Amino acid sequence: MSADLFSTSSDKFPIAGVDEAGRGPLAGPVVAAAVILDPARPVAGLGDSKAISEKRRTALALQIRQFAWVGVGIAEPEEIDRLNILQATMTAMARAVRNLPLMPGHILIDGNRVPEGLPCSAEAIIKGDASEAAIGAASIIAKTVRDDLMLRAALRFPGYGFEAHKGYPSSLHRNALITLGPCPIHRFSYAPVRAALEKR
Repeated sequence: MSADLFSTSSDKFPIAGVDEAGRGPLAGPVVAAAVILDPARPVAGLGDSKAISEKRRTALALQIRQFAWVGVGIAEPEEIDRLNILQATMTAMARAVRNLPLMPGHILIDGNRVPEGLPCSAEAIIKGDASEAAIGAASIIAKTVRDDLMLRAALRFPGYGFEAHKGYPSSLHRNALITLGPCPIHRFSYAPVRAALEKR
């Protein structure tokens, strides 16, 4: 990331990175995170959360929360079903920005769309989680928060294997869905969930 974006003399300072986790799963929320990194306290090793081991993600998430400003936004399965996954993701991203303890001057968003209603200028960057440190940090926070929520869901709804697949459509999940039927955190607008419901 260019140094001028971190300069306190720039009208774009501070920069927030935004990313999400959980568009593809059949169950659970979509979680977005917004992160403003502190240039005086850099966090090494940031990047796309999917390319980082779970152990490393957890350690990085702790550092990010210690050395940066973090906001998290969540859209629950009912919102996903009502709005569609794209609009629910945009909603979660806007919530994450609003939940930042520090107002950003500019926002970098992973992907090709910018949510409406943001408090400042913003731009979308395809594969930004691999090229922009703040987006990479947001990717890590979003992924770790969502994984933790799905571990809790596994305790509430045993038998689906949420602790293993985190709601993604693995064969284990699909088989459990057919056997047990959908549970309250499933996304009923998704075809495999509808099909399992119709078979009950």
